Amino acid sequence: MTTGDAAGRHTPVLAARITELLTPSLDHPGAVFLDGTLGMGGHTEAILTACPHVTAYGVDRDTDALRLAGERLAPFGDRFQPVHAVYDEAIDALAERGVTSVDGVLFDLGVSSLQLDETGRGFAYSVDAPLDMRMDQTTGPTAADVLNTYSAADLTRILRVYGEERFARKIAGAVVREREKEPFTDSARLVELLRRVIPGASQRSGGHPGKRTFQALRIEVNGELAAWEAALPAAIEALAVGGRIAVLSYHSLEDRITKRALTAGATSTAPPGLPVELPEHAPYLKLLTRGGEQPTDEEIADNPRAASARFRAAERILPTNRGVQQSRTKGLRR
Repeated sequence: MTTGDAAGRHTPVLAARITELLTPSLDHPGAVFLDGTLGMGGHTEAILTACPHVTAYGVDRDTDALRLAGERLAPFGDRFQPVHAVYDEAIDALAERGVTSVDGVLFDLGVSSLQLDETGRGFAYSVDAPLDMRMDQTTGPTAADVLNTYSAADLTRILRVYGEERFARKIAGAVVREREKEPFTDSARLVELLRRVIPGASQRSGGHPGKRTFQALRIEVNGELAAWEAALPAAIEALAVGGRIAVLSYHSLEDRITKRALTAGATSTAPPGLPVELPEHAPYLKLLTRGGEQPTDEEIADNPRAASARFRAAERILPTNRGVQQSRTKGLRR
């Protein structure tokens, strides 16, 4: 198990760029910032430092992350408020605290550095550990449960869709045969199976044979894509006019959901040829990035886990979402 404080263990991805883009919406008295995926608190620390008037709500399902981030952010006092929840519950969790509108939002998706470094949790395929992979260790099925109970068809589906694994059917069949001999409990046995099943040529060209399968299991165990599909529109709806949202994705499916939602919000729905654009057809977002921005070579050299990141951001420019009720964007603030 890796030890040490959060600051020493974690380098936040694109922290300077995110702070630059979010600061204009947060640098005023009473500003509210939501970090929907707090992790070890590096991004929130940067925002709290740059914006002295902001109150930050840090949401994470991982109790270890909340503890470590809380220690890191303790110098900011009650300007930092931890929230134990999944990110699709974030807006409702803030509403329960009397916060119905936010000025800045960040989601840094995927597995955190903490979870990868805590070798006993089974996220890393390079170290033998129990097949857990739950981001919230207090609830839900584990990766072992998925491997030992899902049908071959369901295993094939999650490996193909969530892991983009070419050999999904072959791997699923091998898992079902092996679990009949003995249930899966640890990562080393799964990695050994993958080395046997995946052709050598693909292993030589495609990286570690466990990469895609472990990714697929993690996404399934934690319901990541379903949570993201619910979290993003809720966060956009809660943004005050002038508020900004920033998203870091590390997987093409996450980035596709993000791109679709932000692009839709920034696109007029007026029928072609309509002489005057009615308010309900006007875009309610303005894109702040051109496509999915990538980290620089220098940042990747400093933080290799940033290599697959794609960054998108947008600003809320209208108070209503195509005629949806205005209460969340004009309602009570903290």
